[in-house]
Amino acid sequence: MILTMLLRLSIVILLGMPVAAAAQAFQPEPWRPGKDVVWVPTPAETVDKMLDMAGVTPKDFVVDLGSGDGRLVIAAAKRGARALGIEYDPEMVALARRNAEAAGVGDKARFIQGDMYEADFSQATVLALFLLPQNLRRLAPKFLALAAGTRIVTNTYRIEDWEDEESATASGGCYAWCSVYRYVVPAQVAGTWHLPGGDITFTQSFQALSGTLRASGRDLKALGEVKGDRIHFSVGLDTYTGRVHGDSMNGQVAGATSGYWTATRIRGQGTN
Repeated sequence: MILTMLLRLSIVILLGMPVAAAAQAFQPEPWRPGKDVVWVPTPAETVDKMLDMAGVTPKDFVVDLGSGDGRLVIAAAKRGARALGIEYDPEMVALARRNAEAAGVGDKARFIQGDMYEADFSQATVLALFLLPQNLRRLAPKFLALAAGTRIVTNTYRIEDWEDEESATASGGCYAWCSVYRYVVPAQVAGTWHLPGGDITFTQSFQALSGTLRASGRDLKALGEVKGDRIHFSVGLDTYTGRVHGDSMNGQVAGATSGYWTATRIRGQGTN
């Protein structure tokens, strides 16, 4: 009899609880286990530093993979950007949506439940991530498929074999998880291109380029790099700088020769 009364009382209390109070019942603890990572909240100072280094503006589409309680996405939305969080834990997704509504950015901050490895984030102009090295390594091929110039900022962990454009430490009281690294997705130029003076074949490893220019019956070694859509490479005494536009690139050359140069990708060679 006593047990039945207590049960009925519990039901009455639960049914009479305000919706807002019931919604706030879920409050995750740091180190909450997830599918691929544990959830550790990014300090507010680091959130600001990440978005500052990415140069987020209202023109951007910011994506966070493993978005947790939504703090990075919400902060980006407060800057006027469209923002998307992809999170596997449905309770965290629901919490992030409530947090976005409470922050007044429910129209700009969107959250979906899903696997970050399977998700389509190809339209992102900025990725803001707090992931482990193994997660970043597995995602690297999808990073490279993003549009040249897409900015990636990471909290604490670097992208293996990539050269960061900038690194910094969040200040203002941050005592853990304060390091930030910024990367820029390079244009994909691996393959053979036709220059007025001959054909040049590039091999690309992330931003680094090496290759061979076949001209006048001899081979000349080429070395260079790609930063976003900007390319720089040297062949013999000549230095080429320019920009990549899909299957074409152009710019200025200086050295033994000087002036304007253009190149077109030979069809069937490399990727775009």
